[in-house]
This record gives sequence, C-alpha cells and structure tokens, in this order.
Amino acid sequence: MTVPQGRRSSTFTRLLRHGFTDPSTAERLLDDPALSAVRDDPLLLDALGATADPDLALIGLVRLVEGQESDLSRRELLDTLVTAKPLRDRLLAVLGASEALADHLARHPRDWQALATYESADLHPGVEEFERGLGDATDPVSLRVAYRRCLLSIAARDVCGTTDVAEAAAELADLATATLRAALAMARAAAPGDAAQCRLAVLAMGKCGGHELNYVSDVDVIFVGEAVDGADEDKAVRAATRLASHMMRICSETNVEGTIWPVDANLRPEGRNGPLVRTLSSHLAYYQRWAKTWEFQALLKARPVAGDLALGEEYVATLAPLVWHAAERENFVPDVQKMRRRVIENIPVGEIDRELKLGPGGLRDVEFAVQMLQLVHGRSDPSIRSGSTLVALQALGAGGYVGRVDAAQLDDAYRFLRSLEHRIQLYRLRRTHLVPEGDADLRRIGRSLGMRTEPITELSRAWKRHTSVVRRLHEKLFYRPLLDAVAQLAPGEARLSTAAARERLVALGYADPSAALRHLEALASGVSRKAAIQRTLLPVLLGWFADSADPDAGLLGFRKVSDALGKTPWYLRLLRDEGAAAENLARVLSAGRLAPDLLLRAPEAVALLGDSRGLEPRGRAALEQEVLAAVRRADGAGQAVTAARGVRRRELFRTVAGDIIGSYGTEESPAEADPGALVDRVGDAVSDLTAATIAGTLRAVVREGWGDTLPTRFAVIGMGRFGGHELSYGSDADVLFVHEPREGADEQEAAKAAAKVVAEMSRLLQLPSADPPLLIDADLRPEGRSGPLVRTLGSYEAYYRRWSLVWESQALLRAEPVAGDEELGRAFIDLVDPLRYPVEGLGEDAVREIRRLKARMEAERMPRGSDPTLHAKLGRGGLSDVEWTVQLLQLEHGWAEPGLRTTRTREALAAACAAGLIPTDDAAILDEAWVLAARVRNAVMLVRGRAGDTFPSDGRELAAVARYLGYDTGHVGDMLDDYRRITRRARAVVEERFYGAV
Repeated sequence: MTVPQGRRSSTFTRLLRHGFTDPSTAERLLDDPALSAVRDDPLLLDALGATADPDLALIGLVRLVEGQESDLSRRELLDTLVTAKPLRDRLLAVLGASEALADHLARHPRDWQALATYESADLHPGVEEFERGLGDATDPVSLRVAYRRCLLSIAARDVCGTTDVAEAAAELADLATATLRAALAMARAAAPGDAAQCRLAVLAMGKCGGHELNYVSDVDVIFVGEAVDGADEDKAVRAATRLASHMMRICSETNVEGTIWPVDANLRPEGRNGPLVRTLSSHLAYYQRWAKTWEFQALLKARPVAGDLALGEEYVATLAPLVWHAAERENFVPDVQKMRRRVIENIPVGEIDRELKLGPGGLRDVEFAVQMLQLVHGRSDPSIRSGSTLVALQALGAGGYVGRVDAAQLDDAYRFLRSLEHRIQLYRLRRTHLVPEGDADLRRIGRSLGMRTEPITELSRAWKRHTSVVRRLHEKLFYRPLLDAVAQLAPGEARLSTAAARERLVALGYADPSAALRHLEALASGVSRKAAIQRTLLPVLLGWFADSADPDAGLLGFRKVSDALGKTPWYLRLLRDEGAAAENLARVLSAGRLAPDLLLRAPEAVALLGDSRGLEPRGRAALEQEVLAAVRRADGAGQAVTAARGVRRRELFRTVAGDIIGSYGTEESPAEADPGALVDRVGDAVSDLTAATIAGTLRAVVREGWGDTLPTRFAVIGMGRFGGHELSYGSDADVLFVHEPREGADEQEAAKAAAKVVAEMSRLLQLPSADPPLLIDADLRPEGRSGPLVRTLGSYEAYYRRWSLVWESQALLRAEPVAGDEELGRAFIDLVDPLRYPVEGLGEDAVREIRRLKARMEAERMPRGSDPTLHAKLGRGGLSDVEWTVQLLQLEHGWAEPGLRTTRTREALAAACAAGLIPTDDAAILDEAWVLAARVRNAVMLVRGRAGDTFPSDGRELAAVARYLGYDTGHVGDMLDDYRRITRRARAVVEERFYGAV
C-alpha cells in the first residue's frame, strides 16, 4: 500500500530534524488522545528535540499524562507544561535521560510537581532542604518514594545544566546524609530502649564522605558507639550495633519501591570480619597498631553525617594525627601504587577498555594520585586536607604541589569523566561504571553532554582524549613539582618548597633526599633546550626509579649517563621520542650496580634501549664475526684484545639490560612469565659472548706471535657452566686446552708455542682496563694445577686411559669445543665420549665414589658461617644438588639414551624425564629449584656488581634481589620463605634419586 504524502510526510521530517530516531512511533504517540491538547504546540516539539533522547522523553511523557488520576490533574500538568518553561525543560530533560525516573513518575504521577517550583533555595538545596523533603516518610517504603522525589530535582538541575557535576555530586551526598538521618530516626523509634543506652555516630566514607556521590553507589560508612552516662559499655555497643544494622536494612533492603542504595560498612577496622560498631578507644587502638596504608587513605574522606555528630567530630579529630602521619610509614608510596595496580589487574580483560572508574586513565587514577599527595603534604599544610577530589586538586595546584596546568587539565578530565559516569548511571539508576557499547546508549549520553552534531563520534573522541590526559598525568603528577622546586618557573607559578620536596622524596623511598635534589637541580635547572627536555623526562623517570629497590642509585646513574652524553644530540632525543627507551633506561639504572657500571664505561650503549630488538642477544656466529673483524683491524695483540673486550662489554650490557627488563616488565610489555626462559637466555648469551671473546683473543695472539699459522693446531674446550651454556654474569670460564703439532713441526717447539698462547691469552683477558676482565680457569685439566696447561690429544688419551678418576668423567659431561681448530675439537669429543657415557653405565663402586665426593664437598666446601638453606650453589637443594643428580643419570644411562648426551643441565633433566628415568613431578621440582638458584646468582651479581652465591645481607640489596625475582616491595620475607621451600623439596628428591634414600 502506498503511504500518502503530505502532512504525515511533513511531520515525519520534522521529527527527524528534531532528533527522533523512530519518527513513526513518535508520530503515533503524538496522536495519542492523552496529548491532544498539546500535540500541535511548537514549543513542545522543540523542547522534546532538546532532550538527550527525544523518543524516550516522549514515551515517558505519554506514560506520565496517562497516569494522572483525573482530567483535572491531567489538564494541570499539560497547562503547566506548555506555559512554564522551567518545568517543561526540567521534566522533559529528566524523561529524556532517565528511564528509571520516568518509571517512578509513572508510578507516582503527582511527583512531577517537585519540578514545578523554581525558588532560589531550590537551585542549590542542602541537607536541611532534603531533610524537609524526606520529612513525611514514616517507613522504608515511603522513604524510598520521597528519596526519588528529591532525586528528581537533583537530576533535573544536573541534566539542564543548572548545576555543574561537582554541585550535583555534592547534592547527591547531602541527600544521602538526609536519608541516613531519616533511616536512623526510624531505627531509633523502633527500638527506644536501645536508643536510650548509647550514643551512635555515623561517619560517611568514600564518595559520600567526600561530598562527591554518584547517582547509584554504595554509601560507605563507619559506626562509632559510646555508652550514655551510667550505662554499661558492652550493652551500649550491642544496642548501637542493633540500631546500626536496622538503619542499614532500611536503606538497603528491597521492597515494593525497590531499594535506595546499599549501606556498606566494610571500610571499618578488620572489614566485614570486625565488629560493626566500636567505641572510639577501640577504633584508635586498631589504627595505632594494625591499620594498613589504604585504611588511612580511606580516612581522608571520613565525615560525620548522622547520629551523634559531636561524637563523630571527636572521632575525626582523634584519628586525624594518625592520618596525616601515614606517609611516614615504611613503603607508603609503593603500598598505594601496588593497591592501584591490583585494582587494575582485577578488572576482567573484556571490560578494561570500557571501565570508566577503575581502568587506566579513569576516575580512580585521579583520586589515587590526589590522595597520595594529600597524605604526603597534608601533615604540614592543612589547606589541602579536603575530602573532595576537585577541591583538594585545586588546593594542591594553588600550593605548588601540582603544576597549575596539570591541575587544570586533570580538573577538566575528572569533571568530564564524572559527568559521563552520572549520565550512564542515571538512565536506569543502576550501579555501573562501564561505558555502554550500543549506539543508542552512546547517542543519548553524547547528546546529554551537549554533543549534538555527531554525538557518538564526539563522545568517543572526548572520552579518549580525557582518558589519555589522565593516563599521561597521573603518574608524573607526583614527580613533576620536584623539578619545579629546583628549576626556573613561569611568573606567578607556585613552587614546591625545598622541605616539601624532601618530604615527597622520602615518601617515595629516596634514602638521601638532599642528594636527590642536587641531582635534579644539576639536570633540570637553567633555560637551555637540554634542561627543558630533562624537565619533561624526569617526572616520569622519577616514578620508575621509585618503583625500584634503590631510587637513589637510579637517579645518580641517570645523572652520570646524562653528564657523559648530555652534549650528544641523539641522547635526549632518543629518550624523549622513543617511548620504551626512557623506561628501559630507568629500570636498568635502578636495578643494581652491574648494569650502570657497564653502561658508564661506554655510555653510547644506551642507544640499544631504544631499539625494539636491541635487547635480544646476538648469536655466537654474529658475535665471533664482529670480534674477528675488530681483531683484524687492530694494530697488535694488545689493541686487538682491547677491542674484543669492548665488544664483550657492550654485549654484556645488552644481555644484562634485556634480563632486567624481562624480569621487571614495562608499561608496554609484561615481565617474562617463564623464569627458566630468562635463565636460559642469559646462559646462552654470556656463554656465546665468552666463546667469541676467547676466539678473538686466540686469533690476536697467534697473529702477533706466529703470523697466520701456529706450528700446532690448537683448540679450546669449554668445561663446567661454560661448556653447558649456563654461565652466569660472574662466572669464570672453565676450559681445557688441547693442541696437535702440525705435520713436520717440532713437537717441543709446538708445545712451547701452545703454552705461550695460553699464557698470553690469560694475561690479555685480565689486564686492568675499563672493561670487565675475563678469567680463564683450567683447573679441571688432568692432574689439576700440577699438570701442564695444555696437552696433545695423545697425552689426554694416555692420561684418561691410565689415570682417569670418576670425577673427571663427570666433569667431561660438560666438555664442548668453543674456539680454535674445529676438527681438533671434534677429535677431543670423540676421545672423551666413552669416558662420560660408559657402556653399560657406572659400576657400583663408581656410584659410591661419586656419592662420597658429593657428601665430602657438602661438608668441606660450604663457606664458614653461611646458611646452608640459602646458599645457591652448595646449599640444600641448590645448583650442585640438582646438577650432580642429573649428571649421575647421564653417567649411568647416557650410553643408551641419546637425549642425555648434552652438556646442558635442564635439557638432560628433560631427557631423563622423557626416558622414564625420573618421575615428572620430581623432574619439575628439580628444574624449579635449579632455575631459582641460577636466578639468585644472577641477581646477586646484578645488584652488587660482584659475584656471590648467597643472598645479600644489606636490606636494600636484598630488596633489589626480590624485585628482580618478581616480588613486590615489602615481600623480602616471602622470597626467602619461597626459596627455602622450593629448595627443601628439591633436596628431598636428591636424597632419594642421588643418595638412594627411601
């Protein structure tokens, strides 16, 4: 059927132009008899078109008109709607923004009159006005009706723009206060005996306490009770508990009118496990002895709202000194930051990008940062002690604790995010902080915020912009003013005082705040472009330094690197423009001594930190190619080995930096989840680097002494951790040297040449220089230190045939050629394979001998005074325990199981498990203990700058080891407990599998 054109088409077009998305339904509703008196009024259509959702507003209006009890009341509503612009704007704006309030008006059709008045007092009502609005409520049902009637007026002022978001939030908090008072009055009236026995104060916490409540939110409270004069305290507390519980039920329970909001008392001491009501002295005792940092943070917003207000004020005054000294607690800032990270981690992955309150760049980021600054500086500056986020932020900006521009941008972003939150919740009056995904919802919200051209696009763009501002500023909000304390500021800009700057640095964990301020002044003062870039970088860097165990070392290292490279044009540009470079540098500089020492010997290596692949270890072939090329270009062996050691230093820094960043994680990439992968990466990288350095040194020595050809073929065999690709940062290079005189060469001359090569290599690799020495250890050779440093293949064969002991067969399990003549290296391996993988395995005597040697080593080689439960190499369940257990399996079964013929411990353990030689659970226990012990050794070297097999005794160094191993600040004890537990389980496996205990 053809739809006639004309009036219908014209109305349809007008409705589209006024913002209706379903003009056909709107046309039908306008034709409803209920609206016959006003359907042609142009003001009505204009007013509907001005709402957030004209379709929703029209449906709500029809329901409201139809719900009127008589023709007289219907005419009154419609006449007022047409003639009174304030009512028309308020009523339709609410109907177009809130389906839930439209439902309320449909159930209570006379409540529209709450929007008709327009007195000055009605513009900004407070607790008193809301108490009058709730005054007729006599029971929970009528309280809910009265509450929503008051809520109508708040919503109307909010969506019409009569109040801003801060004023609307304050009104919601005042309405909550009046509601709590009304509910408590009902509870007292229901139990006059209880009311006579006690004084009960209700303190609002959270957003209600801060005068910044949402439309739908839990109302957080704490109760304080005292006995009236002459009453028994225990009985009074029980009576107060009954009153408090009844008050909570009145507000929280659902009846025919729904619920108001949950009253949540879980911020009280001990949370839901603690008593609902305590006396003031009981509260004080708890906060003095047991309270955690976050509990003092929560008390920032405590405000008496109901019951005995004098008792409530006494509570606030009593606890205030504890609140304002919370920043002096150990690990204060890390505790607050850790709590923020935990909040983010608990957000479901599918919701994190829509989470308005708790997500990155959300409301909580602003609130956490502001509260942290208040706790640090509020002790000495009462002007910033406000429970309101926006009021506190303004005061922090005025006091120089936050830069004025930063404060203004955060204020703007926070207001937008709170407005968005209000509009989302107002629609159905449901507690949610998720930005909806549907276009209809986004369109309504965008229009309610004044975005009329492309509401969905404009809303998305504004939300992302403000979230980005918060994410960018909330971290450095805490650090940037530290620079302003030592740098030149714009005229009129307030600065952080020196005392306040020191106060903040101490709170951040800096042990020497005066030195830190001197470093900041040296880096950031002045008007040069370099200083300007530093002032941009340092606020973020200070935060990353503070996230480490030694912020002072991180800042000092950054100053030294900056002094060395400050005039290099690419350095600051790299840190400013390459997002990962600055964070990588901060992590590396503050993780311990080794990385900064390596970097400061060649600061240009900082360029590696800006390349996304710059921290991946290079393979042995590439390293050897570079080292040999450097040797060829050098003039003399000394210069050649210096060049080779320089390559080693740079590549060692690459490996160290990659290990630190993989262990700590960054904002862009999480920490490596598999600690075994980190250990393997370091072991391979350091072993490859050592092999390349030795190969280059060998080439340099031979070239200088004999030209291109040595009179004997020469090979270097890696032993121990070197041969096993398991070198740690502080390991020596265990080696054997083998030579074979060339055809026609004099054997004595060949032997002398080989010995001279070994001596010269050792000398050049450990000469004092800017580069770390490489110590060569040949003590695993036949006859040990008493035997010659280098032997011919025939000499090795004769010795092993006649004199070899079982421990030497065990040591040869790690033998692998690493440098020199490849053919000779393979010949050596062919020679020793029958010794390390004996056919039919070991005899009983040999097994007993290995066990005896291990037991003797445990008894004699453990350093005096060392804790055997914490020694990574020789201690219970440590590296030695695991390695000897695996090596015994290799000696016994390597002849039959090809997978066991490897120099790598973890690879051999996996092969033994695959072959059924050790249960899967036992293999996993041994592997976990070996990886952990290996990481501890690496951590000690990284932190202290020198090798060690035990945990450091210094508190800061121990904390740095814990951070490297993935433990948060303050969890050193957990680290040591975990180490003992893991290695104890490994020792139990060793007792059974190695020693044969049952």
